[in-house]
Amino acid sequence: MITTLLVTGATGFVGRNILLRARAEGAPVLAPVRSPKKLRSTLAEDGLPEGGVTPLGTDPESWPPLAPSHAVLSAGVLFARTRKEYFSVNVDWTLRVLRALPEDCRIVLVSSQSAGGPTPAGVEARRESDADQPITWYGESKLALEQAIRREFPARPITILRPPMILGARDSATLPLFKMARGFVRTKPGLATKFFSFVGVEDVVEAVFAGFRAGQPGPFYLSGREPVSDLALIAAAARAAGGRGVTLRVPLPVVRLMAAVVDAVPSWREATPSLTRDRAREIWPDRWVVDASAFREAAGWEARVSLDESLEAAFRHFRSTGQL
Repeated sequence: MITTLLVTGATGFVGRNILLRARAEGAPVLAPVRSPKKLRSTLAEDGLPEGGVTPLGTDPESWPPLAPSHAVLSAGVLFARTRKEYFSVNVDWTLRVLRALPEDCRIVLVSSQSAGGPTPAGVEARRESDADQPITWYGESKLALEQAIRREFPARPITILRPPMILGARDSATLPLFKMARGFVRTKPGLATKFFSFVGVEDVVEAVFAGFRAGQPGPFYLSGREPVSDLALIAAAARAAGGRGVTLRVPLPVVRLMAAVVDAVPSWREATPSLTRDRAREIWPDRWVVDASAFREAAGWEARVSLDESLEAAFRHFRSTGQL
């Protein structure tokens, strides 16, 4: 039973949805945040009272004595300019949070498929037995955190989950996708069709609570019902947004050139962080598919949300908040 839940990243995509679930079940939440004002704003946007959610500062050493029974570590830097920035938050800060938690606190770390890397050649899906081969600084930082946890906290009740692309309500990363999908001309990188695993945020939240119950370390991959192609993703976003354009394939050499230009212009880099030369490395592989059967067997978890349902929920949220 969760008596108190600590959630890092409570104003972000996954953490915010976890906070909603915890409050719906009546569990008090501790939320380390940079901006208590932003936390209050997101709570108000979701129709939640501030009572039951206690903001904490981002310096774990300054926290009062805490006794959360459970914790979800979902905060992290997705886009940064240097490798050091990724490691500073995704590794060093998260380890400081772990050291501040009680030893018996049951913890789920929301890592990333990027820690493992793309699907190895010659197989349909990446599994936990495949060698980890991250190809970006972000992926390297997530893998380094997992390795540090195994070294420093071998006996702690920590479960590591590796979700792929997560879709659903409150995901600011899909806003550009919907804006593009509503236009007449839509673009996709590469001439070849690319395939991905995805998972709905509701299913990720269920996986977190299943991880608490299972109590096995992992890391475990998560995935939705079946892989999707990049063309199917764009088409589903267009259906949700009512777009009726056409999709053009952009050759990868052109995308590489665009990434180099974006990386060289600070204002463009800030506006399009997913197209820096480091993060663009995740565009080049044609397959980012994972197998979630190990976690299904360990925790009895099953993905239920479809691609269309996830994108429709995301679009409705953007419409309700005036962003689309």
